[in-house]
Amino acid sequence: MAKARVMKISENIPTTWEETLEQFISWKKAQGLSKQTLEDYKRHVGQFFKRYPDAFGCQQQQLEHQLCDYLADKIKPATYNNRLVYLRAFFEWCVKKTELLSQNPLEDFNKRKAEGRVVDHNEDTLIKLINAPDQKTFVGLRDYALILLTLDTGVRPKEAFSLLPSDFNPRASELYVRAENAKTRVSRTLNISPQTAKAISDLIAHHPKEWKKGTPIFCTNEGRMLTRHTWGDRIEAYSKKLEVKIVPYDLRHSFALIFLRGGGNALALQRTLGHTDLTMTKRYVNLAESDLKEQHAMASPLNRLMPVKKRVSKL
Repeated sequence: MAKARVMKISENIPTTWEETLEQFISWKKAQGLSKQTLEDYKRHVGQFFKRYPDAFGCQQQQLEHQLCDYLADKIKPATYNNRLVYLRAFFEWCVKKTELLSQNPLEDFNKRKAEGRVVDHNEDTLIKLINAPDQKTFVGLRDYALILLTLDTGVRPKEAFSLLPSDFNPRASELYVRAENAKTRVSRTLNISPQTAKAISDLIAHHPKEWKKGTPIFCTNEGRMLTRHTWGDRIEAYSKKLEVKIVPYDLRHSFALIFLRGGGNALALQRTLGHTDLTMTKRYVNLAESDLKEQHAMASPLNRLMPVKKRVSKL
């Protein structure tokens, strides 16, 4: 009796959206995406399927209808764009790697135009923030050094949290952001001021000898890596004392604007901030140029040489 032949090895096709998402995350993880980005994928894709649990395995037309309903929520353009980007990438993977879909239902959807949020705190507020941490404590010294670093370089919070003592060159006054820790996956060197270099040196000097070499520069008093939530809470506590609302990313904006006002050029700013192009950098430039217009109106030499005379209403 002839044995049955195996003509084709069946692939491991997922049977639930949870299983599908798990395979997708594993695939993305193999591409070297950061832990935070992977968590964002889980959150955005998971939120959709939790609202529409019957979307998995339904007809293409019904899935498109549910996606349209989901994206029609009254949300900010940035939130809409995040939903679109993460879901579109997930469904594109479903088309290419599984037999669940024949076409990406979000293929023809476009992003909404979103204005970048730029916050401009006055210099008096920033000076008060710098002086707010209690440098006699480890946590206070850490906060002081991290505030200085962000105002000195505009480094992203998550990039700063990943910095190790080996990334710090005190003699050259430089910090190295490794590619695996950079948001754009492109390494860069940050030039820092003497004040910042001293604060970081003091902070590292207060790391207990028991801590391993892999302990981040900016860590908890137990040697653990900071999180954006912890850092956000610390800045919020300081801002309440100052009675001015400040969030960590505001310091990055402040660096960019003060850098331009001080004579820095846009290309240097782009490289320091780690932008892939000049799109966001131009927003800072436009704000700085509006400042220049006000400064010119106030300080033009013609204000002294040819003062504007008072109008005569009637001869």
